[in-house]
Amino acid sequence: MKKNGFDTLTLLNAALDRAASIGKCDCLIYPTESRSVSPAEAYGRVQQALAALADQGAYFYAKRIDSTLRGNLGSETDAFLDTLGAEYIAVCVPCFPSSGRAIVGSHLLVNGVPLRRTEAAADPKCPITTTDALALFRAQSKYKVLPIHLDRVHDGVEELAKTIAAKKQEGARIILVDSISEEDLQTVAKAVAASGIKTVSVDPGPFTAYLGKELLPGDKPEVPGGKILCAIGSVNGVAGTQTLLLLKERPVTAVYLDAAAVLESQKARENELRRLTEELIARREENNILAVIGSGIDPQKRISFGPYMKKYGLDAEGVSGLINDAFAEVALTVLEACPEIGGIYSTGGDITAAIHSAAGTVGLRLMDEVLPLAGYGIAIGGKLAGKAFISKGGMVGSENAMVTCTDYLLAHL
Repeated sequence: MKKNGFDTLTLLNAALDRAASIGKCDCLIYPTESRSVSPAEAYGRVQQALAALADQGAYFYAKRIDSTLRGNLGSETDAFLDTLGAEYIAVCVPCFPSSGRAIVGSHLLVNGVPLRRTEAAADPKCPITTTDALALFRAQSKYKVLPIHLDRVHDGVEELAKTIAAKKQEGARIILVDSISEEDLQTVAKAVAASGIKTVSVDPGPFTAYLGKELLPGDKPEVPGGKILCAIGSVNGVAGTQTLLLLKERPVTAVYLDAAAVLESQKARENELRRLTEELIARREENNILAVIGSGIDPQKRISFGPYMKKYGLDAEGVSGLINDAFAEVALTVLEACPEIGGIYSTGGDITAAIHSAAGTVGLRLMDEVLPLAGYGIAIGGKLAGKAFISKGGMVGSENAMVTCTDYLLAHL
């Protein structure tokens, strides 16, 4: 959306009630943080957000979903349809060509690999057991879901618009559309616009951007110099490879957060966080890149959540939250002691959320997309006000993605 010229703002920490204080923006993004909650809770959060925005004059609605179909796809889409009314349909295009996501015959491929054979399938909080996106939506939604396959997309805009209208006439409230390329996404967006049907876009981002471009005009504002702090919490193989390359290719002052120490006891946690913050603060003049990295980046040092779930009476999400909060505490303590640090790079959505939650950030003004699913912007409000940031999903990007992001952040301070 930002690349299409829209002034774009992400609200954090349930700050809908403070949105008016931020000023005008073209595109407002609100995270409901509902991927791993129950379907009913996810539905309620989305419905509550839409109700709060009902009087804000929104012209176009979009539902962002995970690019590997994790989470409450159906119930959250249902919340949009229930709230917006019977004249709306949802058009879902879970395709992200530049990140290797394509959907063919309603089956999602990640870099050519069926979804259920990727790392996303083994996600401890939201595992994936099928590659069939149509089956996932039908299992999760109360509404009729119909597919449109690739041949119909390649019939062109006019014919595809007629097909979309026909599916609506058949009673579909959710239409799942195949796409494998940027050209396909543009075709679908143009067809939806040509159909004149009120539509909620449901996708990982690119389809929404193309549809927004069809429906809305826009122009680009300007961006507002360099030491940065990196919080690297993802423990999957992709993030591990990216981290090793960053440490190899760039001068980084790094400390490693011991997850076992953080979870062992309150005293052990305090000692570990004190060790990390004191070392980073003492060594801050060594390099322009400081980093706190989860020790689980080394597969041999990864821990099992099971004993800690039993010890604290928490689920996996709760245990993960204790680790994320530790990253946030280290980051904020170091940033407070080192005001010369102008930017924060974070990898792993939960880490990013924990940092901004602890900081009381009101919103994130998105300035650019560095890589697909890696955004650059400025924090608004709270302890990080005015700080630049780049956040990236743990499994996003090629081997050099982390190097690209940190280089970009340093260059834009």
